[in-house]
Amino acid sequence: MVAQLRLQRASVLALGLVATGSLVTAGPCDIYSSGGTPCVAAHSTTRALYSSYRGPLYQVKRGSDGATTDITPSSTGGVANASAQDSFCAGTTCLITIIYDQTGRGNHLTQAPPGGFNGPESNGYDNLASAIGAPVTLNGQKAYGVFVSPGTGYRNNAATGTATGDEPQGMYAVLDGTHYNGACCFDYGNAETSSRDTGNGHMEAIYFGDATYWGTGSGSGPWIMADLENGLFSGQSPSNNPADPSISDRFLTAVVKGEPNHWAIRGGNAASGSLSTFYNGARPSVSGYNPMSKEGAIILGIGGDNSNGAQGTFYEGVMTSGYPSDATENSVQADIVAAKYAVASLVSGPSINVGSSISLRATTPGYTTRYIAHNGSTVNTQVVTSSSPTALKQQASWTVRTGLANSDCVSLESKDTPGSFLRHYNFVLQLNANDGSKQFHEDATFCPQAGLNGQGNSIRSWNYPTRYFRHYNNVLYAASNGGPQTFDATSSFNNDVSWVVSSSFA
Repeated sequence: MVAQLRLQRASVLALGLVATGSLVTAGPCDIYSSGGTPCVAAHSTTRALYSSYRGPLYQVKRGSDGATTDITPSSTGGVANASAQDSFCAGTTCLITIIYDQTGRGNHLTQAPPGGFNGPESNGYDNLASAIGAPVTLNGQKAYGVFVSPGTGYRNNAATGTATGDEPQGMYAVLDGTHYNGACCFDYGNAETSSRDTGNGHMEAIYFGDATYWGTGSGSGPWIMADLENGLFSGQSPSNNPADPSISDRFLTAVVKGEPNHWAIRGGNAASGSLSTFYNGARPSVSGYNPMSKEGAIILGIGGDNSNGAQGTFYEGVMTSGYPSDATENSVQADIVAAKYAVASLVSGPSINVGSSISLRATTPGYTTRYIAHNGSTVNTQVVTSSSPTALKQQASWTVRTGLANSDCVSLESKDTPGSFLRHYNFVLQLNANDGSKQFHEDATFCPQAGLNGQGNSIRSWNYPTRYFRHYNNVLYAASNGGPQTFDATSSFNNDVSWVVSSSFA
């Protein structure tokens, strides 16, 4: 009878179900465990990765008072309680400070420390991600991912149970396949414990982007590749694997796994369908990669030496002990698809309608007669009234366009200089002609939300969602609520980033 019950339980696990008082859908780590390759790290801000997990998913810190709170699943094994975050962060900004490890090993991800490549914050630490930069829904329930802008990174240099040396491991990550760049390196996985480049083969991490200076797949990218240190590999060749396709699904499952002299890349649409294998074979022939010398640290959004010029969005991911079978990964992919990731709105607050002509008035006490205007390429605030000269009225008037980089947000075209848009450059707001580049489009896309001081709208950058339109000494910046720049000062932040939107002067 006992043997029969064990057989029944094994059959249930194989079907992706576990018993926890009642039958519920297994999570990815339940599936890996049943396949003999248990998770040793499990990170997600969107959902529990075990059917029985009810602990914290991530921690947020608010800008108003520095208080923190943990965000947990709404139910055991369920989706993150986004409403708890929204309530805690109402009327202020919030950053993601910790991404908790769900395995119980304590392999949490926190703000990446200085490394061979220093970060932008004081003392070389990387930036933290905005808590609201990547809203999604899972089976209709709202959650937030981790929107990594250049300069943002998370790390754990003291992880336990992760693969070291040439030990086998597996990894997957669910990413935004439309959010990437060519800088080094948007990674998730195994890296050096010193935050420095210690040589070929000392990393094994998932990479996603269109960097071309080490290796490429087919087409122009982006590609899923493996960061093995001193090389992004799409296959055995250090230069190119034509079987590794350009892939840009909105929700993307990326898989990298390795064992002695054997590794693989797999991937697929995280919202539908199955995984495909893009490489399955021997280690790269370049010296240092066979055997591997993995060190076991965990990184997110950065390279092994803390190179942090990349961008991307992370929703969930795990690292395993042992080399998972394709069948196990296929079951994990089915679970991811069943979670039904879908896009959620990036905007809130009073509507700013595409096609309308608007002016934006400051709400900071003592500055409420000033509007966002431009003087050539310089963007500042100026006092504007109905009796102001026509030229000034035009300089303070903007046409709302569909966001150049994301259609859920907006771009603001100058009324008197058609073809020129507000964009940030080195976090200073400028008026520049649209050059058609991906970078310009991203820098010129902004997402309105309810005004942080309760008036009008606050307008945050799409590609740096910790940063908002702010007037400081009457000059316009993309400013964060606290940060290394003088214009990031916390004093008067909520007032300085809140704007009343009205019909344009011109």
